[in-house]
Amino acid sequence: MPSPSPVFVAGTGRSGTSRIADVIGQHPLIHRIPMETKFLVEPGGLRDLADALTERYDPIVGEDALHRLSDFLTVRVPGRRDDRGKTVPELVGERRYRDAVHQLWPQVIAHAFEEPAPAAGFGDGDRPAGPFGPVSRRRVVPRYFRDRAELIAVLRGLVETLFGGAAADAGKPTWCEKTPFNLFAMDFLWELVPEATIVHIKRHPVSVLASHLAQSWAPSAVDGALAYLVPIYDRWLTWRNATDLTSRRYVEVKAEDLAADWAGQRRALFERLGVEDAVTALTFQADKLAHRDDQFDAGTRAYVERELGEIIPAMGYE
Repeated sequence: MPSPSPVFVAGTGRSGTSRIADVIGQHPLIHRIPMETKFLVEPGGLRDLADALTERYDPIVGEDALHRLSDFLTVRVPGRRDDRGKTVPELVGERRYRDAVHQLWPQVIAHAFEEPAPAAGFGDGDRPAGPFGPVSRRRVVPRYFRDRAELIAVLRGLVETLFGGAAADAGKPTWCEKTPFNLFAMDFLWELVPEATIVHIKRHPVSVLASHLAQSWAPSAVDGALAYLVPIYDRWLTWRNATDLTSRRYVEVKAEDLAADWAGQRRALFERLGVEDAVTALTFQADKLAHRDDQFDAGTRAYVERELGEIIPAMGYE
């Protein structure tokens, strides 16, 4: 088969995104970027910059987007470690990461200048309050891209350098990146990497909610988890119902189906990704997915199902 396309994994969170990304990354031709990179689609990332330097452009909006992206790429990403103590730069190659980020700025900045720093504390006019206050601050004029495709090509170059380089280091021709809320950025991801396949993994919404209750980053009460999750499902279903996904490289799978017929479903998944089937060390197992089935008593489960309403059948469940 020809070299497979890159893969993005998406989901609601707690739906099996990490496991499916790990499985895909165990294929001999696909390298799994071993950590959520986040800077493509989250606030302050590449998606925000793409809008700020094109249809939302003005000098203030553009400079703000560059400030936030600079913080994202130079502070937040290098400062966040996974369970093994690794950072994204370490996982894709620290020198490669630093060079790629450094080379990005001149492509998106039209001009830089020094602005007198406003007084802080007991200052006087534009003079600092004491001998250590800054006398100026760095400002930039963001570049305006009349042709959005030109900016997308710049951003794609960054992604391909980082992810493609990491895949090449692993001896594989392509890569898989997982960030759950890729779910809400599919249009941008296909704009960025038109040939990419997006794998959306689903799990029964009641199980997803039960799993959220055990996470430190999510509400710990049922009503809070419902308040968090229902808008996620509503937004996804609204977008999906207005979008023709049959013409896109889009794969939708259920975690429960993968567990019920692992070999067959794995074969079908890899076929849709354009690669031969391959046995993987990781699998989906029914007992692992069912371990939260008894988390709610009958009354609480009935309440959760009632509050989720049409979301459950709309996601393909009963």
